[in-house]
Amino acid sequence: MAENILENSLLIECRIEVESAIESVVESSLNGTYAPAMELAREILLAGGKRIRPVLTLLAYDLAGGDNRDDVLDFAVATELIHTATLIHDDIYDGAKLRRGVQTLHEKHGLDHAIIGGDFLFVMGFGLGGRYEERVVRIMADTCAAIAAGELKQIQHISDLSTTPEDYYEIVRGKTAGPFASACECAAIIAGASERDALILREFGMELGIAFQLVDDILDLTGDERMGKARGTDIHEGKMTLPIIHALTLLHGDSRRILADVLAEFRDDRWGELEELLEQGDSFGYCRILIHNHLERALNHLYEFPQSEVRDVLEAMTRQVMTRNE
Repeated sequence: MAENILENSLLIECRIEVESAIESVVESSLNGTYAPAMELAREILLAGGKRIRPVLTLLAYDLAGGDNRDDVLDFAVATELIHTATLIHDDIYDGAKLRRGVQTLHEKHGLDHAIIGGDFLFVMGFGLGGRYEERVVRIMADTCAAIAAGELKQIQHISDLSTTPEDYYEIVRGKTAGPFASACECAAIIAGASERDALILREFGMELGIAFQLVDDILDLTGDERMGKARGTDIHEGKMTLPIIHALTLLHGDSRRILADVLAEFRDDRWGELEELLEQGDSFGYCRILIHNHLERALNHLYEFPQSEVRDVLEAMTRQVMTRNE
């Protein structure tokens, strides 16, 4: 049922609107004084991606009672521009070679050009989002500041075996879930929704975003092709994801010492050891329970709104995150 809903006309319509708006921004920039900067950033911007944030923005706007998507479209595009900017910068300090199936900017054009390309998309995003009321702009600014803080905290915890679940959640709320939450909240504000409905949609986005990241953590370890990147990228980069944190917490004695050694000297021929240790600690099972709990809370927030086609689509998107980790 969820797959049928996800391919319904409303969701397709939102995706088309988002892609068209992004292409319009690119085209107008290529014809103006910013052409060199957009020429640099356009390939990764137009290389696809899930477009979850802008599509979620349009759907949240509809759910909150908005009646003219043109009013929220600039903000939706802003979420994608800012997200892509963070990906460009992420790739620089992760040393990534591919993003969305194309060469990363720093690999293709060099570090200096990649930094400028990321900065350009940040500015473009804020230029679009800055057209809205002060409250929306403030939420955007707070969200981007939280992304930076989350990124710094993640860097501080690289290969840190003492990283706690609380540390992990602080990072995820800043880097991944916060942008989901603010997209939904700002869409409601732009739609003229009540404070209560805006808060409900914010909490929906936060729970969905946390679950989304937890699923990514599992897929990175299982090597699922839907990740669009090599298996174990997080392990090779020393990122402390929740399955690893949980196993380090649960295992003791020789098992924990072996896990610490695997993480410190990780090679692809040690996947068997790592998988065995994660299974021993039931770390995948633990994370799947958390994913289910976060998504159930997201659905409960969604059910605060009357049943409608748009609610059905948002419910289907939420349930697809559930099946994505199975």
